[in-house]
Amino acid sequence: MVTEKKPLNDSALARWSILILVSVAMAVNYYFYDALSPLKDVLEKELHWSPTDYGFLMSVYSVPNVFLAMAVIGGIIADKLGIRKTGIGFILSMVIGSFLTWYGATPAFNAGGLGYDALNSFMPSYSPALKMMTIGFFLFGLGAETTCVVVSKAVVKWFYKKETALALALNISIARLGTAMALIVSPRVMAPDFTRPIFLGFVLMAIGFIAYLVFCFFDAKLDKRAQDLAGVAEEDAPFRFADLGRLLTTPSYVYITLLCVTFYSAVFPFMKYAPSLMSNKYGVDPELAGTIVSILPFGTILFTPLFGWICDWFGKSATLMILGSALLICVHLMFALTPITPYIPMFVLGVAFSLVPAAMWPSVAKIVDQGKLGTAYGLMFSIQNIGLWLFPMLIGWVLDISNPGLAAQAAAGQDVAYDYTNPLLMLSALGVAGLFFAFQLKRADRTSGFGLEQPNKKA
Repeated sequence: MVTEKKPLNDSALARWSILILVSVAMAVNYYFYDALSPLKDVLEKELHWSPTDYGFLMSVYSVPNVFLAMAVIGGIIADKLGIRKTGIGFILSMVIGSFLTWYGATPAFNAGGLGYDALNSFMPSYSPALKMMTIGFFLFGLGAETTCVVVSKAVVKWFYKKETALALALNISIARLGTAMALIVSPRVMAPDFTRPIFLGFVLMAIGFIAYLVFCFFDAKLDKRAQDLAGVAEEDAPFRFADLGRLLTTPSYVYITLLCVTFYSAVFPFMKYAPSLMSNKYGVDPELAGTIVSILPFGTILFTPLFGWICDWFGKSATLMILGSALLICVHLMFALTPITPYIPMFVLGVAFSLVPAAMWPSVAKIVDQGKLGTAYGLMFSIQNIGLWLFPMLIGWVLDISNPGLAAQAAAGQDVAYDYTNPLLMLSALGVAGLFFAFQLKRADRTSGFGLEQPNKKA
């Protein structure tokens, strides 16, 4: 009796195991991205920074994706060369970048270690520590957004016409676990050496790189099986610059991209300052501040798969994006204008941050052909990074001008309390813009025929 060969991803065990592997690579990415958030006030004291310096470092993450368009280039590379080669190269950039970010903060470097004199020889208004950490965070950002593109494309590839939304949602949930661990672990391991959370992030990045190498082995087997069955390799789609033009003239794609940049710009930069907000407005210690902020990623871990399952079986993706955008506005206004306990708006933010991503990323796979999905995701991430580059700096600048004289006091070791009202009002305005684009997306879907309100999974 001859057993008929089937595609490797027909096996539920195989595709869900693959999801775990690529999600590990995403989770360590998110851990390192957020590991510095609980360290904001400590970095300012230990390295004599201002909020503007901290905001500058956070914004550097997005520089390669905004000014060099690396996310969209990475997406094109993923479509052309495949997710294996692309992922290995860009994750390696993250590993190197995470090491340099840690090294720049260490006493060994700041006492005159390798590279200190060279970095101290120019731009004296910026400390060598800031410059070295900037180089590291730049390399980390260079790889991080393209890695998100590659992982998203990998999940869609392995779950195509199966549990796509649920798989992407679970991928996001596992990645958010990395954020939660960073917010909880960083303030608890930074004594007596505040650089330990950053070093831990580097070690985890190395583990994530190994996990991706294991994924590549099985992904090669998937392609080999596909060739045996169909005689065609999956990863050979040619790229044409006209593809970008088609994307940018597709209203549904334009609206979902604009929603992406406004929504994420109101969340990720906020998270960079959220532990400091908890300490300054509510008077809690750094450990409790990190625990409160971790409500957001833990909320997404619970709710994102639920909303992904709803999108798969019941649809209503555009409607869920509208609801999530509206909740985001409420969150920032509650933080800015009310004395309400921070647990409530952080929980609501967790729900909002589950609704929109769970509905958004699978919707892109409906709007764009799978062969161009890397390009589409890459372009979205590049445009999204305009906000991720701009708003951390804007928050730091608005925080400085709204609290004159406090940065100098903090650098001198004095305890200060920043007023975050104006930055939060700015972020709520971003939420209003996102809500507008979500409504426009639903309106465009009525005529486009992409079926964003229809279930992703056919019964």
